[in-house]
Amino acid sequence: MGGRQRETDFAALASQDSGGPRLAKKEDKPHLRQRGGKMVPHTITAASDDDNDDYELTNIDDTQQLIKPKKGRIEEGDGLFEERSSTSGSDDDQAASLLQAGPLQADSESSLAILTQVMLPFLVAGLGMVGAGLVLDLVQHWAVFRDVSELFIMVPALLGLKGNLEMTLASRLSTHANLGHLDNRENRLSMIVGNMALIQCQAIVVGFLASVAAVVMGWIPEGHFDLLHALLLCAAALVTASVASLILSLIMVGVILASRKCSINPDNVATPIAASLGDLTTLGLLAGIASVLYNAKGTDVWLSPLIVVGYLLSLPLWVWLASRNKHTKEVLYSGWTPVISAMMISSMGGLILDFTVSSYKGIAVFQPVINGVGGNLVAVQASRISTALHAAAPLGKLPKFAAELCINPCSAFCAGAGHPRTARVLLSLVVPGHLVFMYTISYLKAGHTSLTPIFVVTYLLAAFLQVAILLYVAHVMVHWMWKTSIDPDNSAIPYLTALGDLLGTGLLAIAFHFLYLVGDGDSDLGD
Repeated sequence: MGGRQRETDFAALASQDSGGPRLAKKEDKPHLRQRGGKMVPHTITAASDDDNDDYELTNIDDTQQLIKPKKGRIEEGDGLFEERSSTSGSDDDQAASLLQAGPLQADSESSLAILTQVMLPFLVAGLGMVGAGLVLDLVQHWAVFRDVSELFIMVPALLGLKGNLEMTLASRLSTHANLGHLDNRENRLSMIVGNMALIQCQAIVVGFLASVAAVVMGWIPEGHFDLLHALLLCAAALVTASVASLILSLIMVGVILASRKCSINPDNVATPIAASLGDLTTLGLLAGIASVLYNAKGTDVWLSPLIVVGYLLSLPLWVWLASRNKHTKEVLYSGWTPVISAMMISSMGGLILDFTVSSYKGIAVFQPVINGVGGNLVAVQASRISTALHAAAPLGKLPKFAAELCINPCSAFCAGAGHPRTARVLLSLVVPGHLVFMYTISYLKAGHTSLTPIFVVTYLLAAFLQVAILLYVAHVMVHWMWKTSIDPDNSAIPYLTALGDLLGTGLLAIAFHFLYLVGDGDSDLGD
């Protein structure tokens, strides 16, 4: 009776003619009811259900406090639990419109705000990728990379771990942060511990499979199998994947928690920072560990097998820890398909790199840069779309603003607001970003390629085409996954970054071959 009386009182308040606050539903009589401790608009009709209610909010003043959703609160209504977040609502004005489904426009991030938040992490990430390119350009001449050329096949797959694992972790935790789930200390600790165990489990499996794929892809064309080389590849991949994932996961957790406290959208900064540190850390570890194991294979033959056996025996422990955590149990059982598929796609890019680096040495320094920039930018877009969907609709049901899955490319980039606006901002960073990274490489006198005008134009065209394709695929893929009840936070970024590796390496190889055919005047192109 108390709840019914409160409904009546607030309905009377809303219908006053004194110019006070009003809530009116089109063509029906308005009501307010208590939901989750707050008064929210509700209209009682015989012919409609709450899913299709359309509200107009007019002349809001003090009473707005009664109906304003609290950040990150889970509200119950009409038999559905829907997550509402004021932060994620600002990510996409259309997502917020689902709360009111009327003419009221929520405050949204402007293009300048998105650019400001994304630019600095993007540039820092790019410099990290330049560092990774410089490392790869250096280590390609080491004895271990010359004798065990399968290491080149593993490079994109292991660098792709930041997309398979760390960026996925960043996207997952960013969504939870935007929805307020990390504000509770006990919940936060449980999520962090469970995800760290899950990441170690996935890193060991992906590292082992990446080494197996490299051995098979190197063995088939050569027709020769070397057991010591296979053990070296496997041990180097396991240690690199495990240690790099541990370091980067801890950094990701700190970045997301700090972003939350500073009122910065973690979707905009977490994935670029993962990219900035991921490539350099992973490639440095791989080169160093492989070199140590290569030098030890003559005297300490037992070292590589011991590392492999030790990691494989530790795998059940990480599986047990992740399976006992409610936040990671489902991902542990259902999250393998995108991770393993992405590793195989990246390995195909590695096979392209292995073939082309022997002819065009200059490709090595640019490969981590073009792949990293593409994966970085598409991860930001995928994370933002996923957060908006989490805030707007239950999994398996597309919100009204995303009714069409396969929109035409023009709409994906040229529509006025929402995700197309974000795509334009991200696409605008490609050319200036790559110019900065290219001339940084040139200033450091690294690489084997001079920056002739035709090289710059060809390289920028390949990079722009790669990012444009990735952003369109991200829009379609994330919405398709959501409609089919697949959480894009767990599945989208691995596929997208792996596709970025394959596209980037393939387009870069085509660009270098084109430059070689037209003779751009750079005598050291294939040096």
